[in-house]
Amino acid sequence: MEFKTKIKSRGVFDPNSTEPYKLSRSGIDLFVECPRCFYLDRRLGVGRPSGPAFTLNIAVDTLLKAEFDARRAAGEPHPLMTAYGLDAVPFPHPDLDKWRHNFTGVQFLHPTTNLFIFGAVDDVWVTPEKELIVVDYKATSKAGEVELTDAKWHQAYRRQMEVYQWLLRNNGFQVSDTGYFVYCNGKKDRLAFDAKLEFDIKLIPYTGNSDWIEPVVAEIKECLLSDEVPDPDPACEFCQYRYSADRVVNGNGK
Repeated sequence: MEFKTKIKSRGVFDPNSTEPYKLSRSGIDLFVECPRCFYLDRRLGVGRPSGPAFTLNIAVDTLLKAEFDARRAAGEPHPLMTAYGLDAVPFPHPDLDKWRHNFTGVQFLHPTTNLFIFGAVDDVWVTPEKELIVVDYKATSKAGEVELTDAKWHQAYRRQMEVYQWLLRNNGFQVSDTGYFVYCNGKKDRLAFDAKLEFDIKLIPYTGNSDWIEPVVAEIKECLLSDEVPDPDPACEFCQYRYSADRVVNGNGK
């Protein structure tokens, strides 16, 4: 069987270009996870293998957005906000659809690096003091209460919210340090499926700190400009896979 080298051209950084380079929130997170995987993807055009789409999570997101949008149109709080004593309403803004779209999102041209940074938020709420609250929808199905832990994906959730807060601040908005995860936990203790899945919904506050973003953005630009591929990260499962496969195929390991 013959394989062709699969190298993408779209989204690859050109060190000779003077045009702003588009960098998504997920791109920043990829760099934080593994600079080598980031470089292979954004500089050399070889991305990580893609996983399956989380279609059930997408369905939950879509329905939550519709639910909160109905309250947004009415200018009133959602019952979940009232239940948690949160004095806010869904934020009405003409650019909200743009902010939510994966390929536009909330945008900011970082002046010192010429990186055009963007990220798509799930929702934004606003207090009577006109302070914005970043909201992210999450869905899972696990026993017991959902909470933020030190798990790798929960650390990514925290960074995700902090980038959204940073982007909105750089667009001139007053943004609360505290954002919220609307966390939906699918119940598995029902007697039957009956063509429906029920959820417990919990509002989890998180106080973000975006101080890490500016230094990381500078490191990203330095990485993109370099002609040297970063070293493999021992904690990266993709780097470990590539290393192990190479060792076995070339007879250097078992």
